[in-house]
Amino acid sequence: MKESRGSRAAVDERYAQWKSLIPVLYDWFANHNLVWPSLSCRWGPQFEKATYKNRQRLYLSEQTDGSVPNTLVIANCEVVKPRVAAAEHISQFNEEARSPFVKKYKTIVHPGEVNRIRELPQNSKIIATHTDSPDVLIWDVEAQPNRHAVLGATESRPDLILRGHQENAEFALAMCPAEPYVLSGGKDKSVVLWSIQDHISALGDSSKVESSPGASGSKQSGKTANEKDTPKVDPRGVFHGHDSTVEDVQFCPSSAQEFCSVGDDACLILWDARTGTVPAVKVEKAHSGDVHCVDWNPLDVNYILTGSADNSVRMWDRRNLGSGGAGSPIHKFEGHKAAVLCVQWSPDKASVFGSSAEDGFLNVWDHEKVGKKKTNAPAGLFFQHAGHRDKIVDFHWNSSDPWTIVSVSDDGESTGGGGTLQIWRMSDLIYRPEEEVLAELENFKSHLASCTPRN
Repeated sequence: MKESRGSRAAVDERYAQWKSLIPVLYDWFANHNLVWPSLSCRWGPQFEKATYKNRQRLYLSEQTDGSVPNTLVIANCEVVKPRVAAAEHISQFNEEARSPFVKKYKTIVHPGEVNRIRELPQNSKIIATHTDSPDVLIWDVEAQPNRHAVLGATESRPDLILRGHQENAEFALAMCPAEPYVLSGGKDKSVVLWSIQDHISALGDSSKVESSPGASGSKQSGKTANEKDTPKVDPRGVFHGHDSTVEDVQFCPSSAQEFCSVGDDACLILWDARTGTVPAVKVEKAHSGDVHCVDWNPLDVNYILTGSADNSVRMWDRRNLGSGGAGSPIHKFEGHKAAVLCVQWSPDKASVFGSSAEDGFLNVWDHEKVGKKKTNAPAGLFFQHAGHRDKIVDFHWNSSDPWTIVSVSDDGESTGGGGTLQIWRMSDLIYRPEEEVLAELENFKSHLASCTPRN
């Protein structure tokens, strides 16, 4: 007990120190307290631009204890533009309160907890979710009716169900940037590929009205409520090559036929659907532990990131991955003190990426900085977001608003429940070229000097 009290005190001290630095480190920051933990957070489309802020959809989940239903939440988020927020304002937030910048727009009563949310690049109002079942659920979030999440509420009906897994598929989920394809991995050790091309036009037709609550039956064991009314899609291909649960999947940004997967067998596998359903390249022992996450660089398709239970992030060059498992990472990024849960490349700068972990830190790295400067910080690390008190289960860079990130933590261990959603943008003085920053500070200094009254 003493040890946990001591570690709690250390977390509190770290948090207090971080909070005092908010005006220096951040251009903007919003803290949103969640009643229930969320396992996934994603940016949706930007739908309104104004002088000082933009409005954008935000997707998140609520993982409840069963006293009320699990939900998929669509929120409207006000994203304050760069260099608008005053330093004293961004540091004055109530940790226990909900942010005025995040407002719930619509609630979907989800069949089972939402483990993963992914949006379709070709139509950002269409999203896919993973729950504790073999199916992938597809939702048209604008056409779905708003629901009241009370005990006994009938579950919302998905617009499409993707069938193909033999066992539960809980986390590995990706949407293709090139075409409307969906990719999933599960406990059956397989990677499954679907095309939802033919169903896209049918989705978005809001003339389909959901049947009245209770009319189509309620949840049955392992099945989705109202599922007999929902169209099903069979896979384009089922890919076998992993020896354990597939934890994450990702498409090559320039191809609907090439993708990669990672899993509890510590393997990184590259696939090419044009050449069949066996691995194109398999890297055995990519890490020394389960591999939890993978991302493929959208700006340079040669680079792939993996994050693992061995606390490290590794960067791979797909040109140097020989068959038979040969190939070693370009670099091992070691700065986390616990399992890495999420990695994602920046949509704005090809060399920058983020990683979040069970240690409560979200690290931002630049692989071009590796070996450049000798500091005490881990090689490549240039920013550390320390605003969460517990494990950061998911985060997402905002492609509509450069350098803005949403992150979410499950605070069950630190506070006994709930979660924290944070939206933040580091100060541009941190990532802009050094000479540019120094010139700006020099100008600011001379400006201050000219404003000082002389005696």
